[in-house]
Amino acid sequence: MNKIKYYFASILFLFGAMAIAQEEEEVKEGRDPGHYNQSRFKQLYEEFATPNTYRSASGAPGPDYYQQRADYDMNIELDDKNSKIYGEETITYFNNSPDNLEFLWVQLDQNVRAKDSKSPLRDGNGVNFAYTTGNFANTYVSEPFDGGFNIEYVKDANGRPLSYTINQTMMRLNIPQPLKSGEQISFSIKWWYNINDHVNGRGRSGYEYFPKDGNRAYVIAQFFPRMAVYSDVEGWQNHQFWGSGEFALPFGNYNVNITVPADHVLDATGVLQNRKEVFSKDMMKRYEMAKKSYDKPVVIVTQEEAEAAEKGFSEKKKTWKFKATNVRDYGFATSRKFVWDMQAVKIGSKDVMAVSLYPKEGNPLWEEQSTKAVAQTLKTYSKHTFDYPYHKAISVHAKNQGMEYPMICWNYGRPNEDGTYSDRTKYGMISVIIHEVGHNFFPMIVNSDERQWGWMDEGLDTFMQYLAEQEFGKNYPEVIAPNGNYPSRRGEPSKIVPYMSGDQSHISPIMSNPENVYQLGPNAYGKPATALNILRETVMGKELFDHAFKTYAQRWKFKHPTPEDFFRTLEDASAVDLDWYWRGWFYTTDYVDIGVKGVKKYFVSDKPTKEMEKYMADRNLTEADLPPLVYLAEEDSEDFSPELKGKSPTETSQNLKEFMMDNMTEAERAQVVEPKYFYEVTFDKPGGIPMPLIVEYTYADGTKENVTYPAEIWRKNDAEVKRVISSEKELVGIIVDPKLETADIDTANNSWPIKEEKSDFDKFKENIKGK
Repeated sequence: MNKIKYYFASILFLFGAMAIAQEEEEVKEGRDPGHYNQSRFKQLYEEFATPNTYRSASGAPGPDYYQQRADYDMNIELDDKNSKIYGEETITYFNNSPDNLEFLWVQLDQNVRAKDSKSPLRDGNGVNFAYTTGNFANTYVSEPFDGGFNIEYVKDANGRPLSYTINQTMMRLNIPQPLKSGEQISFSIKWWYNINDHVNGRGRSGYEYFPKDGNRAYVIAQFFPRMAVYSDVEGWQNHQFWGSGEFALPFGNYNVNITVPADHVLDATGVLQNRKEVFSKDMMKRYEMAKKSYDKPVVIVTQEEAEAAEKGFSEKKKTWKFKATNVRDYGFATSRKFVWDMQAVKIGSKDVMAVSLYPKEGNPLWEEQSTKAVAQTLKTYSKHTFDYPYHKAISVHAKNQGMEYPMICWNYGRPNEDGTYSDRTKYGMISVIIHEVGHNFFPMIVNSDERQWGWMDEGLDTFMQYLAEQEFGKNYPEVIAPNGNYPSRRGEPSKIVPYMSGDQSHISPIMSNPENVYQLGPNAYGKPATALNILRETVMGKELFDHAFKTYAQRWKFKHPTPEDFFRTLEDASAVDLDWYWRGWFYTTDYVDIGVKGVKKYFVSDKPTKEMEKYMADRNLTEADLPPLVYLAEEDSEDFSPELKGKSPTETSQNLKEFMMDNMTEAERAQVVEPKYFYEVTFDKPGGIPMPLIVEYTYADGTKENVTYPAEIWRKNDAEVKRVISSEKELVGIIVDPKLETADIDTANNSWPIKEEKSDFDKFKENIKGK
């Protein structure tokens, strides 16, 4: 800083100190009552759980961190004729906690569709504007579907009956003695249930019936009794499954045998153990080719073969055998209608198979785009988190579905019957595949509690989906023609503005249970994804954010993180204090609204302003009592004199000129460029969320200057702040957030001079004239 700039900074500091002293005296006349710390920048100690030996203050697992394990051996049979599924399973549960467990909790999620389910009774809404035909028929016309579990027995390891109690979607096993820390227990359950029609409003999995050929395509999940999570945070996570809040599950190893009609094609979580028994010779040859094909998919079952199989309805059976290691759940898809393709993707040092299963009704869209989307997802997510650890990722086409499980997911996106499709259908299909395959990372590996914190998987995944979509657009420009920009539905700041500016009575904080929010999509998907995108692009910067985000993913892969673990890790790995950001975006329903309140122009003078004269009089001071000062006279005040205009500061201030002569060499004075214009710009913040103040200044010669003031500029005044601009050039325009980076809900106050917004009627008239 050269000496003249230092001098001006000192004068401005002196004026600031005087203003504070004056405010303090005014407060003394009528004191306000005291208050708690209400700063939006205070630390989140009140909101966060206290760090302990299980979870450290850094956001990493602590030295005593533990998690339970549940292994499954299952024999499953699907009855295609009657749409039923039967299962026998043995669960081996390992108590790695320091606690002795008096009982065990098992999840029976299918009971949400039982005839006596309480889930349909919990909502207090009236008549909707409109219903899908399926939802209306299922709600008001059809008999309730009987889809709950039928438990035939629960037995201990010795085959003796084990006492149990069912409470809606949870089953308590009343074990005869506590399961001590470090011990394990095995028990068996035999069950069956009626498979639901997932197309007509009945759930996340089930079947789609195709009346033209009489076949069904099955996507099966939540199909077996599953262990609940026991952790240092919740104890037993036995919150009921009502339908919206998803799942909390421990990791384990699975041995699963699935028996289906012999003419079905099937894929599932895990490594197929008997491929040569269930594959034809042609399928085996094609599979070996697919393992070496990195640029395009190899078709394992062709559409012609699938169409021929549709007519068969074999009475024979075939058993597919799978093993899965260290997964938190299990799903499978089966039908005689499926076309099947695969492609190898290089992830780190190993190959992963990108796989697609789809009926002919999905073509030509699915054979063109599905496996591309799977491959892109694996590459993008691995780059930003960790190398995908499993050997395959499967995308299954299922009408009206978008749901995820380890290594397998189902996705919508169906062309018209003649094979044509709109851009909306194409992008919707690519996006849902990226999203659901991406769930392999969050929460299938970074295993958050979906039942309690829906945003921890949906929001993080939607953020990563945005990055993958943009990379998909760059890598496949022919798909995104003509402009090459992928039209992401969520992630960009402007896309969340309608939600954040909406009716506050129907908005919940992100930190809410998914069952209790009004608009789950914007709340759990869109807003957290946008918050992370802004954090990456605008607040932290890509380098700091990417390192911190990857640190979180690698710390918590194959573990159970909490929101605090995420928040703390991002700060720990970046040295950026973000408590103000988490508070505003995640713990409140506040919104962003920052604007330009006013601009005042000043000129340099040696003559004290009226305000300064009053200040000195109140303290019995004269100019002789103070050091030589420079004063700034506002153009629109009685302190202003026209002769000040158009002159340099040293021409209008003898004090400044003498200072420079006494304190600067001739060479230093020759280098000084004196500012001729001084402005006080007041920025206000009608919105509650503090954000970086991004400003574009425009000068009379057409040049622009962009300045980003950190969010901490609001730390002492949450309503408005002021900046002094000194310049050689006249300031003619100011725009706050010129690139719309902060999700500002009202841009009408973002400009100076105020830009007049044309009315809809004026726009209509201009449109008519143009035609």
